[in-house]
Amino acid sequence: MDPGIRQPEAPVKSRHPAPLNALRAFEAAARCLSFQGAAAQLFVTPAAVSHQVKHLEAYLGCKLFHRGHRSVELTPEGATLAASLGEVFGQLDLALDRAMAPTVADLRVSTVESFAAKWLAPRLHRFHRDHPELRLRIETGNERSDFARDGTDVAIRYGAGGYTGVDAERLLEAPVFPVCAPTLRDDLAPPLAKPDDLRHHTLLHDESALGRAGVPDWPAWLKACGATRVDASRGPVFASIYLAQEAAVAGHGVALGVAPLVEEDLQRGRLIQPFEHVLPNAYAFWIVRRTGSERHPSADAFCAWLRKEASDTAARLGRE
Repeated sequence: MDPGIRQPEAPVKSRHPAPLNALRAFEAAARCLSFQGAAAQLFVTPAAVSHQVKHLEAYLGCKLFHRGHRSVELTPEGATLAASLGEVFGQLDLALDRAMAPTVADLRVSTVESFAAKWLAPRLHRFHRDHPELRLRIETGNERSDFARDGTDVAIRYGAGGYTGVDAERLLEAPVFPVCAPTLRDDLAPPLAKPDDLRHHTLLHDESALGRAGVPDWPAWLKACGATRVDASRGPVFASIYLAQEAAVAGHGVALGVAPLVEEDLQRGRLIQPFEHVLPNAYAFWIVRRTGSERHPSADAFCAWLRKEASDTAARLGRE
């Protein structure tokens, strides 16, 4: 063979471009484990979703679902593909969102309702004053954040730590003590002079303390104080710390306040701390971010602001 003569290269085998509509339909069906649920999210018919999934199966040459009479189940190949597509589409949606508003730096923050209402919201004016170029979107929920799918930049969670697959940083301790409206101590009989006096008042409970090791509830606080004459099971149970503390502000009883969440109400005189005894809490507030993700300046600036505000809160609570 003459080395000076270039031989024709063997043709490279390539597949057709990926069917994006079919991939979208499959990802939604895999997430919902339902063609009907996927159809509702995509604003198409279940038959259209089924058609797209069949198209994708033909393209890949393998089955992605086991189809039952009223249900579908992922095959091993389908489960593998679904796990990858969730992150891919999450990143794609986030990139599109940022491209649609290039002049505004959006920052998506996910946190629990109580923290958003009682700690974050009263302080946000200071963040906006220092960073007017940033636009925050605050979302609330207790579930684990899916950073890729939801486009969440920063999550703030109330828990015991030990979060896996993410970067977690302890933000605020959360010691617990009773709180009530000033009228409950000063104007109504009988007064709240000692812990056993709580037997004459309504105890307000919140679900976040029930059955969680190391999270103080009324039985734990009363036992620590030596209050033996109080029925710790009395009183309504609220779905969140926020609701229990708002009931206390309204004068409906005595709640166990989580220190950072009652700081503002204590300063403004809406709540008082009738007893000095404070219990430590195994739960705390955490900054949670995606591991290995590219840090962008907006999220870094917000986290730096959170740390400063948390430091100020800790200092104020330490002096009280």
